Amino acid sequence: MADRAPLWSWDAFVAAAEGTAEGTPSSEITGFSIDTRSLAPGEVFVALTDQRDGHEFVGAAFAAGAATALVRHDFEAPPGAGPLIRVDDPLRALGRIAVAARARLRPEARVVAVTGSAGKTGTKEMLRACLATAGKVHAPEKSFNNHWGVPLTLARMPADVDFAVIEIGMNHAGEITPLTRMARPHIAVITNVLPVHVGNFADGEAGVAKAKAEIFEGLEPGGVAVLPRDSRHFATLAAAAQACGARIVSFGTTTDATIVARDIALGDTGSDIVAEIAGHALRYRIGTVGAHIAVNSLAVVATLDALHLPLGPSTAPLAGITPPVGRGARMLLKTADHAILLIDEGYNANPASMHAAIAVLGAVSRENYPRRIAVLGDMLELGVGSQAYHLGLADAIDAASVDVVLCCGPHMRKLFETLAPEKRGTWAPDSAALIPHVVDTLRPGDVVMVKGSLGSRMAPIVAAIKAKYSSS
Repeated sequence: MADRAPLWSWDAFVAAAEGTAEGTPSSEITGFSIDTRSLAPGEVFVALTDQRDGHEFVGAAFAAGAATALVRHDFEAPPGAGPLIRVDDPLRALGRIAVAARARLRPEARVVAVTGSAGKTGTKEMLRACLATAGKVHAPEKSFNNHWGVPLTLARMPADVDFAVIEIGMNHAGEITPLTRMARPHIAVITNVLPVHVGNFADGEAGVAKAKAEIFEGLEPGGVAVLPRDSRHFATLAAAAQACGARIVSFGTTTDATIVARDIALGDTGSDIVAEIAGHALRYRIGTVGAHIAVNSLAVVATLDALHLPLGPSTAPLAGITPPVGRGARMLLKTADHAILLIDEGYNANPASMHAAIAVLGAVSRENYPRRIAVLGDMLELGVGSQAYHLGLADAIDAASVDVVLCCGPHMRKLFETLAPEKRGTWAPDSAALIPHVVDTLRPGDVVMVKGSLGSRMAPIVAAIKAKYSSS
């Protein structure tokens, strides 16, 4: 791997952290890490106290080549520890470093923040690819969109980037506000408002919309809000954006959107889109399947247009976009007779993304894969409407002509029991119990889609399918 450029000078880093230095590093600071298993030499180890107390791993961090560690004032350093920065709280200090990283960007640099109930990561990746046609881009490699992920992303940001794309998520009201104020975006994108984490809001989806609209509170003066015109919460989002002084640009399939899809042609391996902008047609292709992704690509186009980039050249990279692991990634699994197509949607799920994934399964050609199999896990944090949301998947399953459904989790049991007998594969109480049934059900020529909420642990099912076959 090529040497990484220095990210922070020692003095600037100590000042940004508002900490007390204990020693000096022998190597340049080239990054930040919160996990010693992936820490690279030269990185700062941030001893967060999230799921586990990171202070327990400071010794391991230095053994892995950490340049320094960000620790509490009262931390007792282990023997052989390297230079430390002692602070009041490592997470708060990381936030201060994030603010300093944002402040040192050149005035002409542009920051885009992306939130939404679904499609944040995919939209972020589309933006990363498109913006790279016009300059140096910084964006998180993973879905680092929470209370530590956003400051970590900003702290890792080089000072000379032309564009930064910051993904921001939330589970509860009030979580986006401090993160968007750190990021201070010039453009704030909301992909959609859907019943995700709706169980955490007394006013349901309306509360989700208000929470997503917090992203405008960090907008720079003269900023742009990119909003989903098809959403029934558009008026709420627009009012919040206007209250923060934003210029509104909308996208969608309705004719009054600023960027409107005139045609979306879905295929087995991608989508061809014709969008209209100010009376002009823009044609482009996305190398990812699904109407929902095609609509999110309109938000990307809207962002590129707001940045005054040439839309033809800047949208060209979308043809090479492929879905990441757990979010629609496709794998051909070899068998003696015919391949099995595995669609990995196991990272997370909500009602809208579940409907979309089932529709994608139904779009796979039977000529190539005669039998369609859906492996579904519980959708979580849906509150009192959870049973209705799960039962509502039956229509999508029928519309997609799914042949066999295997389910796990207590919420999916009701859905399973309502399906036509010939569609019922197996129901199990959890994903571990479902694994042998999934593996035994598959046969050459099948297409199988696996999806469920993160807490339903669908990834082991995907791993078990892959373990039985070699991928190509």
